[in-house]
Amino acid sequence: MYDEMKSASASDAPAEMSVSSGAVESRVGSGDDEMQFLSGAIRSFPSYAVKDLLSVGVCVRCSFRLLGIKQQIYCSSSFSPSLLCSLIEESTSPEAEVESEFCSVCLGILQFKWRDDKETLVKKESANDMTESIAELVKQEGHQIDSFSLEVSVPQAILENESVILSDMKRKYGSELWFQEKSLSEPISVKDALKFAIVKPLESLLGIKSSIDSFRIRLTYTSTKASKMVQNSRGRIKDCKRQKTDTNNGLLSVNDESVVAGAECSDQSNIETNDVAVRASNGLQACDASECLGFSIEKVNEPCHLELQCYRTPIYLGGRYLKYSRNVSQTCWIIDEERMGEASVEEIIGSNILPMCKGDNYKFHAAGREDIDVRMLGSGRPFLVEIQNARQIPTEATVKEIETRINGLENKLVGVKNLKVVGSEGWTLMREGESEKQKQYAALVWISRPLDDEDLKTISSLKDVRIMQKTPIRVLHRRSPLEREKLIHWMKIERIAGSSQYFLLYLCTQAGTYIKEFVHGDLGRTHPSVGSILGCRAEILQLDVTDVKMDCFLTG
Repeated sequence: MYDEMKSASASDAPAEMSVSSGAVESRVGSGDDEMQFLSGAIRSFPSYAVKDLLSVGVCVRCSFRLLGIKQQIYCSSSFSPSLLCSLIEESTSPEAEVESEFCSVCLGILQFKWRDDKETLVKKESANDMTESIAELVKQEGHQIDSFSLEVSVPQAILENESVILSDMKRKYGSELWFQEKSLSEPISVKDALKFAIVKPLESLLGIKSSIDSFRIRLTYTSTKASKMVQNSRGRIKDCKRQKTDTNNGLLSVNDESVVAGAECSDQSNIETNDVAVRASNGLQACDASECLGFSIEKVNEPCHLELQCYRTPIYLGGRYLKYSRNVSQTCWIIDEERMGEASVEEIIGSNILPMCKGDNYKFHAAGREDIDVRMLGSGRPFLVEIQNARQIPTEATVKEIETRINGLENKLVGVKNLKVVGSEGWTLMREGESEKQKQYAALVWISRPLDDEDLKTISSLKDVRIMQKTPIRVLHRRSPLEREKLIHWMKIERIAGSSQYFLLYLCTQAGTYIKEFVHGDLGRTHPSVGSILGCRAEILQLDVTDVKMDCFLTG
């Protein structure tokens, strides 16, 4: 039979076999129209090619893929080997009419078979049945959606298996005109074929359209078995002939366990996975010594595992926060299992936003930070809250409600302003010019001698003073020992009535300046300092951030 197939050519085939694959890309109808469409697609290729693929365990949809049939045909729910045989109007052996339990190429993916997270074998009769399961999960998750994006991930082994079959097809049919025409284009991928099969039914069941969207439905297929090794022999022809093949159709299947185990037919018995994938994607254009090549593929007895997820990409709420307490950290701070401070900005804001968005979790991001004992006043510090897998997108009214709730908390530890939903561009707003931003402070300072009028003049006359700061002693345990140059843009002193050694210092500095160390000098590690400028000992007692000069989130 192999010799008969090899001698067959496109000119010997019936007229209906010469129909181009492009003719089968029109829209699939229903009922008789669908049957007519399937018939036209199948008759586009020699019947023996279809039967050969089925006989080595390739499923119907993968057969169509490898034969170059495109797009709409994968939406059909009428696929079966028996239907194929009836459409090509040829008598076939009983074996040819039975599709393999699991496809030797797609590992059951295009047969809608898989194992779930409980190792239960799931079999769906059609794409419609599979989409019902997906739609049910989406509804159970309770997402508020107006469109969706479908993502599919498949094992690398599928590319390898496909490469083996394509190699056999080229070896066998390479001289035939129909195959040469088919080889001009790449076969549609398993992922795309699955999408063609289930997207339209999903749109119908969910009542929304598929598009590029923040809401994703993801199908992740994995295979627990190691990828099948492609046996590539470049030795002598007589060595290759030692491999047992199924000569009924000329496409190689494994009948010799030594081949499956990796028996060598040449010095180069292994092919890198990436090379296999590249050869599959290139239609295996480079296969010169085809007479000396032998390939094998295992029959598959296990389908892929499928993990089905539906989720939304992160949404962001941005604004500015104010911190009124000197015992609240910016983020949750725990040392040796002991909490530092009574609360954190992160927890107060995040815990009020998360329930309103019905998300799984949140992350808090801010433009810099202040110490736990430093208040954040004035215009506030820019921040973003990243909500993961939000099931609800908050409306303007909801956002206003969140802001009011936080600002109305009884303990008055934290406040927010200008809260709003922002896109991923919120990151750009946060980071833009962050290293160049200016910050203003108010500090309560004590010096070791009485303050005089000359001190006020000296301090207020200094503009854009460059200082050098080594990493402060208090943070050396967690930060690199570096020396940094920073700018003090301006300073001024305000006397405190009834006190000669205490005063308020107002200053504007470059972002990243260590203010406490600039006041007391940090044992000479910051120079100059307020103490060295005034020629006395100086200590900082309290510090407030009064302004973070950035353009983002200035209005709601």
